[in-house]
Amino acid sequence: MLYYLFNYLDQHFDLFGAGVFRYISFRAGLAALISLLIAMIFGGRLIKMLHRKQVGESIRDLGLAGQMEKRGTPTMGGLIILLAILVPTLLLARLDNVYILLMIVSTIWLGAIGFLDDYIKVFKKNKEGLAGRFKVMGQIGLGLIVGLTLFFSDDVVVRQYLTSHGLSAVEASSTYTDVRQMITTIPFAKNNELDYHHFFSFASPVLGSYARFLYIPLVIIIITAVSNGANITDGIDGLAAGTSAIIATTLIVFAWVSGNAIFADYLNIMFIPNTGELVIFCTAFVGACVGFLWYNSYPAQVFMGDTGSLSIGGIIAVLALILRKELLIPVLCGIFLIENLSVMLQVGYFKYTKKKYGEGRRIFKMSPLHHHYQKLGYHEAKIVSRFWTVGIMLAILTLATLKLR
Repeated sequence: MLYYLFNYLDQHFDLFGAGVFRYISFRAGLAALISLLIAMIFGGRLIKMLHRKQVGESIRDLGLAGQMEKRGTPTMGGLIILLAILVPTLLLARLDNVYILLMIVSTIWLGAIGFLDDYIKVFKKNKEGLAGRFKVMGQIGLGLIVGLTLFFSDDVVVRQYLTSHGLSAVEASSTYTDVRQMITTIPFAKNNELDYHHFFSFASPVLGSYARFLYIPLVIIIITAVSNGANITDGIDGLAAGTSAIIATTLIVFAWVSGNAIFADYLNIMFIPNTGELVIFCTAFVGACVGFLWYNSYPAQVFMGDTGSLSIGGIIAVLALILRKELLIPVLCGIFLIENLSVMLQVGYFKYTKKKYGEGRRIFKMSPLHHHYQKLGYHEAKIVSRFWTVGIMLAILTLATLKLR
């Protein structure tokens, strides 16, 4: 909204300083600052309101150190994150940009599902919350919206430069066409672009003819997996918010270089027109997560609940899909992945051994993985700091794919 206001003032009244709103870097920095302030100022007020409403977390005794001390800590703090993301985005981003609209829809959609889950747990006193099938249906619904938009929208394009023989380097770089393609980035590969149509055709000629129908289920799987991974990671103070801030910072870099023709050409990566605007959303996202850590770091004054955890995972997944970096998710979101795998391995091994030996056995002392380290006697603040360190290492490795091919 402010973008349009100051753009109008600059064009019609030549207002001093109004033109600065045309620059993504300025709006991105302002978005980060506003989101931080919203999270830190309104976060405290929201926590007081949640205390008055007695919106406290019901803790199941799992025998973890310091666990029962957290009983009664307000939950649904994810509302802080949602507010701190949406307000700067609506104020500073271009709302005619298809990617910004997609991110706003994704944030509200998954935030609503998480809020409903938390509401049932807290106010309806149902510890199970929203039934799992309804959560999955909601994630599938968002996957359909995202997948269909990315596949069919005329505004979702990648730029291909024409390198016909006889053209100079300058002429070739200025001659291009924007095309709609199911194309993504292969990490660490020299020719690092993969067309899903060719991939499915290589696997099977039959699959190739149905590539469009296979892409959308892939989008649904990615959104569901990353969203659930963030939800599982949100088990100790500050872990999910801090990890998400690290991931989102990495996505800022990808959005910046992918949406800038000069940087994309220099790095020899895919140029995706109009994705530069996502830098504003991403900086607001980082600011929201860091601001939330003010209250969520150990010892937490508020928990994000499913309102926050489902949203941040879905946001990360949709950003990766838009930026054509979904194949980097196992590396970039390695913390979410290992947390998810630890639960799957634990449950699978327990069922297998119970069927084979009549007694269920465990790989970890407890899952998800962060609880395993708690059982080993590590303080949760140390677990979080070490997980963050691993997350930073994975982020650096992800960024290295820009040049290491």
